[in-house]
This record gives sequence, structure tokens and C-alpha cells, in this order.
Amino acid sequence: MQGGKQKQAGKAALVRIALSAAALAAVIASGVAHADNEYKGYTLRVKLIGGVQYEALYTRIPKWEKQTGAKVEIVSRKSHFELDRELKQDIASNHIDYCVSSNHTNFAAQYPIFRDLKGLFAPDVLAQYAPNLLKQSEVNGHLVQIPRSTDIEALYYDKVAFDDPANQAAYRKAYGKPLEPPKDYAEFTQQAKFFTKAPNFYGTQFPGKDEALTGTFYSLLVANGGQLLDSNMKPVFNSPIGVKTLNWFVDLYRQGVVPKGAPSYVWDDLGNNFASGKVALDMDWPGFASFYNDPKTSKIAGQVGVVRAPLGAGNRRPGWSGSHSFSITKTCDRPEVAASFIQFLTNHDSQMVEARLGTIPSRLDAQRDAAKEFEAKHDLYMANAITVFSAAAKDDSFTPPRIAQWNEISNALWPELQKAIIGDKTSTQALNDAAKKVSDIMQDAADNE
Repeated sequence: MQGGKQKQAGKAALVRIALSAAALAAVIASGVAHADNEYKGYTLRVKLIGGVQYEALYTRIPKWEKQTGAKVEIVSRKSHFELDRELKQDIASNHIDYCVSSNHTNFAAQYPIFRDLKGLFAPDVLAQYAPNLLKQSEVNGHLVQIPRSTDIEALYYDKVAFDDPANQAAYRKAYGKPLEPPKDYAEFTQQAKFFTKAPNFYGTQFPGKDEALTGTFYSLLVANGGQLLDSNMKPVFNSPIGVKTLNWFVDLYRQGVVPKGAPSYVWDDLGNNFASGKVALDMDWPGFASFYNDPKTSKIAGQVGVVRAPLGAGNRRPGWSGSHSFSITKTCDRPEVAASFIQFLTNHDSQMVEARLGTIPSRLDAQRDAAKEFEAKHDLYMANAITVFSAAAKDDSFTPPRIAQWNEISNALWPELQKAIIGDKTSTQALNDAAKKVSDIMQDAADNE
């Protein structure tokens, strides 16, 4: 009797696999589920990143449920770092009972639970996304996520400071050229020193701890022609270019060109400082664009400019970047349903919802149409911001090494960078010490393979 049940269960399993394969083939052919109520009776379990800037997109989920007949159960909705911890706990306990999860290109290599999506999304569907963002969504050649939106730095500047006649005259007298947004980091540094009138006004600022400092250093290092790791995953950031790059942070801090609190700053501190009108030049993210131009949150609303990041010494722009994304677990019993859900949340209309809030879409058509929509509303500031950040994402973006050890590397690197900035170590000492720690991390990883 027990054997009969096992045979029946085996046949049922084969039928389910065949049906799932057929449905999967249909998705590959069509790119998305079209039939009304096609997934009626199915509950899709998902884990999503939470937070004010992410919630608007989720108001569209009921529309997908109505179209497909499926229901969405949000298992958790947490901040990125909380979700990161939860995913690692799931991996450790081998308890993956959901199909879709929010992900991020800078963290994805840590999660072996997500499947390759190349067979789930038709080529003409994938062609709608920015090619470089799709490439950055791969881990070891596998497309493990579909990008939702992307982040990359650009240069915000205070037009009040730049347009001031006294500043214009003084700058021309000192340097023999007009005062306008800097084209390279030599000019950026020159202007930052020119504008500084501490303690009331500073030329620029930078984050001084956590991954914010690691990434900012890494971004300028690459712009200056350096590397973080070589092709063998060995640290090479303690090169002469690395020392020169770190000295840029050290010198600006010691000369009082950035606020004294810089070593403790993270992104919100930078945003609040610039919005308060205390900083002339601010390398920052697209998510701050609307914040800086809103009179309710910014003293310089209406007086903010946005341009591409200046060129580094290597004739390249800083382009540390990353994309929020969606992934499908390998354990998902209905990957075609999950693919339909992700495609819906990253289609043109969905991305326009987020783009209207200043987010940079991963789709090329949404990037284009968001700028056009702002222009039609005569919001030239936001139209320009979308255009600038989209161009930066296309031409300048690069991710941290897409390896599982990125967090460990960052946590080994930033405290040493900070020690150099505050004067506890020389730049050479700090980078050599950090390189030793990173080398040990990568050796441990190699030993455990």
C-alpha cells in the first residue's frame, strides 16, 4: 500500500514537473503571462526591501494579482541591511520557502540561493533594460537578478555660490577662468578650497565610515586609474595611485575644506548638510534630487545644479554604482509565476512610478520617458537630473567586485581609510595594513573552496 502511494506520488510529481516546464516554455516564448487568471489559486511568497522610497511600487501589486489571478504573500518587508541578514540566516538554515526576493547587484554574489534567469525572460524583454546594468546583474556569468533601479553618483552644486558676482570675480582673478562646475578633480579640489569659509560654509564633503567610505574611495581610485583587486583577486589598492587617492581625502580634511564631522558622516549627513546650504560641491546619489529641490526639505531649493562627476587623474569619472533588483529562488515551484511578477514590477509603467520620485529606472524607455515627462511639466531641474544620472549609469557605472567577500573587504578597508583621514596613520601605512587584512580574507576564501 505504501509502495502504491509512492508510485502515485511519483507520477503526480512528474505531471507537475511537466506542467511547470510547459508553463516555463510559454513564458520564454511570450516573455510574460498574458491570459487572465492564468495563475488563479497560486500564492506567490516574496521578500521585499522596505522603506519610504520603495513603497510606491508595491501599490501596483494588486493590479498584477487581478490580471493573473495569483495572490502575493509578502513574507517580510525590511530595510536592505536587515533583509541581507535575513537572507543569510535563510541560507544557513537551508529554509527557503519563498519564490521572489529583493536583491542588489553589490550583494548578490553572497547568495547562492537564486537561479539563472536567462531562460525565464525572453531576449526581447531583456533588451528593454540598459545592457550594462544587465551585465552587472550577473554573477559568474549567470543572470541572477533583474535590475529595478540603479544608483550612481553625480555632482550636485550650489548655484547660489557659483552665481555670486563676488565669487565669480574673485575666481577669475585668482585662476584666470570663469567659475563653472568643475570638469576634473584638479578643478574640483581648487574650487572646494576656494569656496570654503569655515565654519559656516565648506567647499565639499565626503562620507567617513562604513561602506560609504569604502565605496567613495574605490570610486575615485578607479577614476584615477587604479584598481581595488587584480585579476587574481589580490589587493592592489596600496599602490602609488591608491596612496594619491587616499591623500586627497586626508588633505581636504586636514585643510578644513570639509566639515570636522566628516569622519563620522554617512549619506544622510551629507544630504542634510547640502540641503542646509552649507556645502558648495556634493557628490551624491539620484535619490537626493527631489529632496534637494523641495522647499520643505532644502534651503537651496530652486538653486541646485546637477552635472556628471568630474574626471579623475585616469581620465575616467567616478562611477561606483549598484542596482536594486529582484531574484527568483532555486527552490521556487512556479518560476514562471515569479518571472511574470518581476516583469510586471519592472515594466515601463512600474518604473515610471518610481522615476517620478527621482529614481533612475533600469529600462531605457523609462529613462527617456521620465525626462520627457518632467520637461512637459516644466520641471527642468528634475528632467536634467534624470538625464544626467541616466547618462552616468550608461557610460560611467561599475560595481564593486561581484564576489561574496565584498562586505568583509569593505569592513576591513574603511577603518584603515578613516585612520589615515584623522591622522592616526599615514596613507601608506593605512593602505598596507588594509591590504594585509584583505589578502587574508581572500586567502581564507580560497582555502575554503
